Amino acid sequence: MKKVVFLSAILAASVLASCGGSEASKTEASGEAAQATAAAVTYKLDSAASKVEWFATKVTGKHNGTIALKGGELKAEGAKLTAGAFSINVKSLKVLDLTDAKMNGDLTGHLNSPDFFNTAEHPEAKFEIISVDPIENAAAGAANYNVKGNLTIKGITKAITFPATIAMDATQLTANAEFEIDRTEWDIKYGSGKFFQNLKDKAISDNFKVKLALVAKA
Repeated sequence: MKKVVFLSAILAASVLASCGGSEASKTEASGEAAQATAAAVTYKLDSAASKVEWFATKVTGKHNGTIALKGGELKAEGAKLTAGAFSINVKSLKVLDLTDAKMNGDLTGHLNSPDFFNTAEHPEAKFEIISVDPIENAAAGAANYNVKGNLTIKGITKAITFPATIAMDATQLTANAEFEIDRTEWDIKYGSGKFFQNLKDKAISDNFKVKLALVAKA
């Protein structure tokens, strides 16, 4: 009986890992980036004040870390974000949950390898805005816009849409968002149950979560 329960638990964990546990942001074909008018106010990204966090899961556990932003600009007209783009230094990827230096180095190296982000050939990722649409009757402090944009990873560009909380004044614009993406859409297939069989406890979730906290200044 114990063996049956154990095998059932492994099977359930494998299914969870292959599905990511929750739905990723919808992926579409890339679209035309939004263009701001001459009247738009430019907010330059403050890379030091901004933050990108990542969270990934697998059958045997989970990992989390950060990636540094490289730079970018956001454009606003009136009180609305209308256009912009920013780049991410993928080589800056850090693992925060592993305190053992060797284990941390091994995982960081693997994430930089062709199995994952292949940063030797693709050191940067990029996001450029296609559209920003207000969410009607958004509660105070909750996401108030749906942002659609082109996300480029490993030289592959696809459009995603996610909710974001955006605020601005004459000197500063902030944008905060939390969403999941399916890594296999950008040819990151290592350990994916959609592409490899019999992974068992080696399976890694297709979906990983991204948390953005952007600060840009006029």
